[in-house]
Amino acid sequence: MSKAPAITAYDPQPLRDRVVLITGGAQGVGRGIAQAVLGAGGSVFIGDLDEEAGQACLQEWQVGDRALFRRLDVSREADVRRWIKAALDHFGAIHGLVNNAGIADPHQGPLHKLPLETWNRYVATNLTGAFLCSKHALPSLTTAGGAIIHIASTRALQSEPDTEAYAATKGGLVALTHAMAVSAGPAVRVNAILPGWIATDEWKKPQERHHPKLSRKDHAQHPAGRVGMPEDIGALAVYLLSDASRFVTGQRFVVDGGMTIKMQYV
Repeated sequence: MSKAPAITAYDPQPLRDRVVLITGGAQGVGRGIAQAVLGAGGSVFIGDLDEEAGQACLQEWQVGDRALFRRLDVSREADVRRWIKAALDHFGAIHGLVNNAGIADPHQGPLHKLPLETWNRYVATNLTGAFLCSKHALPSLTTAGGAIIHIASTRALQSEPDTEAYAATKGGLVALTHAMAVSAGPAVRVNAILPGWIATDEWKKPQERHHPKLSRKDHAQHPAGRVGMPEDIGALAVYLLSDASRFVTGQRFVVDGGMTIKMQYV
């Protein structure tokens, strides 16, 4: 007769001694994820186009060499290659990658008036950027037995009018997730988080930071009773980057306070 399964103690620092790279990590959801990783004991390397915001993170966090920032344009392969090299030069290994960088504005007008240049800009940043970062981080992630998270959106599942470019790229991230999970596994796990309405007003760089203006109606649209915050995404990211999720890969996780499961009648 086999022994009874043991009770395993919960690890309050599940990312201790781990290095996580986060694109678009200087503000908003990306910063929320970075702070969650730091709170879980990990180190972070954030890449962002906004150098001022990136430097503000380092100054406000005050965690020494556990945090590093470099300017990054995820749509440029040379930039990505240098960014990954800088991470390895500083930390020596990569245990996690969060592909969060993207153009956040979904509304670009009617499809028949959408310039090809605009469409290509969304694809290059929102989708190709995740491909490039994954491509160049994958060798180190494979050695470390790491994890990748793509930050997609609930707009991969539902839409408003005139949001084709944004929705298509976020849907592409969901498909990229299960394709990569099959190809990169079992060494590397790949999952996607699909945030809903996340209020990022208090997670911007200092001079743009302000309290969000949210009404009771805004909160009431959510079965959870409130609009989301970057911490909500960060908490799930920590789980997906840690060993607690070692049997989870190729999945999409909707974090939207229940909005996508609520019937809407006008």
